[in-house]
Amino acid sequence: MATIVSREIQLKSRPVGLPKEENFDLVEVTLPPLQDGEVLVRNAFMSVDPYMRGRMYDRASYVPPFQIGAPLDGGCVGQVIETAGNPDFQAGDYVSGRHGWREYYVSDGAGLTKVDPSLVPLQAYLGTVGMPGMTAYVGLIDVGKPKAGDTVFVSAAAGAVGSIVCQIAKIKGCRVVGSAGSAAKLQWLREVAGVDAAFNYKEVTSLIDELGRHCPDGIDVYFENVGGDHLEAALEHMNPFGRIALCGMISQYNEA
Repeated sequence: MATIVSREIQLKSRPVGLPKEENFDLVEVTLPPLQDGEVLVRNAFMSVDPYMRGRMYDRASYVPPFQIGAPLDGGCVGQVIETAGNPDFQAGDYVSGRHGWREYYVSDGAGLTKVDPSLVPLQAYLGTVGMPGMTAYVGLIDVGKPKAGDTVFVSAAAGAVGSIVCQIAKIKGCRVVGSAGSAAKLQWLREVAGVDAAFNYKEVTSLIDELGRHCPDGIDVYFENVGGDHLEAALEHMNPFGRIALCGMISQYNEA
């Protein structure tokens, strides 16, 4: 293995409120030689996901916090460049893993999954057929339990998870209403995702009133990605025996 110098993003300090550039460092590191059974991977795509903000706090959670002076990690898809006798991977294989925010990494193969770029674009393994897609599927189907004719409201409807929720709900025969934050996102929701109604939450004076206009028969399923005012508004219009899938509350993640 030739000497590999890799760039990576490290956490320099813990953000207070909205993260700033000075909270991070771009550093160069020299990777160690491969040991028996290890593989060298070069990342092609890396994911930046909302849950990562929570890992910048030093507190107990369902995943350990990022450490100061260490690289951040997250979803990634890359190609195996070299192996040292690992029976499960060969040079040229494409793999997904949890070693994002860096150009190259060395792995013993644990946590790596082979992916096929001939099935879908590589980046889709970080989206539609990756964690966000699985989150959308399980959250809507197992928690939301949509039935044909239900009204489904999705906040952050044009996001990685919300966009998939909208499309699955339409496949299930539901009436789908989405909120988003730009005209381009609304256009995509209506013309590509095929939702029945969409509105820009930044341009309404009352989310409660706006939801009432788009959901005159109430809400049967709310897929929650935003929290705050969105959750309060949805609760005003939930039908008896309605279901709420609490996926995320991104509006709160930078609150100090």
